[in-house]
Amino acid sequence: MEPDRPLRLEVIVGSVRVGRFAPVVVDWLVERAGAREEFDTAVLDLADASLPQDLSRTPEVDSFTDRIGRADAFVVVTSEYNHGYPAALKTAFDTVKHQWRAKPVGFVAYGGMSGGLRAVEQLRQVVAELHMVSVRESVSFHQARKHFDPQDGAANDAAGRMLTQLAWWAGAVRAQRAHTPYPG
Repeated sequence: MEPDRPLRLEVIVGSVRVGRFAPVVVDWLVERAGAREEFDTAVLDLADASLPQDLSRTPEVDSFTDRIGRADAFVVVTSEYNHGYPAALKTAFDTVKHQWRAKPVGFVAYGGMSGGLRAVEQLRQVVAELHMVSVRESVSFHQARKHFDPQDGAANDAAGRMLTQLAWWAGAVRAQRAHTPYPG
């Protein structure tokens, strides 16, 4: 275990729709995470992941699982579809089992009037079943296509607090895993 190496933060892009707004939000978040020295940030776009709906094992699934295993923390960037989260996110969470466990996750949501918050509340239930640690702070962009502002003070403040919470949890869990495997 290398305690001085940066924490590996995977930003998961949940929307796979054509014409999605996700890249705008992801770029905004990656800029903020990239400015923090405690993180080595990468983007894991589910539109590029070939995860089978039947959850069968393939070389692509093995590669995806290994990448999840190497991560110390996650931020899920999600839209809200029909008061829920995208199906691609559920497939991603269900495809991997043990590699999600005992790792922190934060959420950045965007959408219409609710700003994706209903999707986040459902995702918190899913990640709890995976033994993940959902940090309290999240970011939400209401009516993002019309009103997205990368200089929004409240969003930037919330992102900073979320990233700080992720770093704390990821560091604590990394230190604990170094001498005691997670019992789940």
